[in-house]
Amino acid sequence: MKTLELKEATASLAEYAHSVGQEPLVLLANGKPVAALLAIEAEDLEALSLSTSPRFLDLLERSRRRIEAEGGISSDEMRRRLGLLR
Repeated sequence: MKTLELKEATASLAEYAHSVGQEPLVLLANGKPVAALLAIEAEDLEALSLSTSPRFLDLLERSRRRIEAEGGISSDEMRRRLGLLR
């Protein structure tokens, strides 16, 4: 992973974005990470938006905890309930 202190960042954002390859560029302020530039190959904006949404991530975590505590149903059972399996 590459790192760069903000006070040493003299190139344009476009130049840094073009230089990002397989490893992210982490921007530091006084040695502490504050942002990162990463390649998002084959990613659509909706998936990117959801993967960084605190509300969506909270919903997933609450769902996981509920399934752990109460159990869930199989995908086959859900298909049966929806009339997709006969």
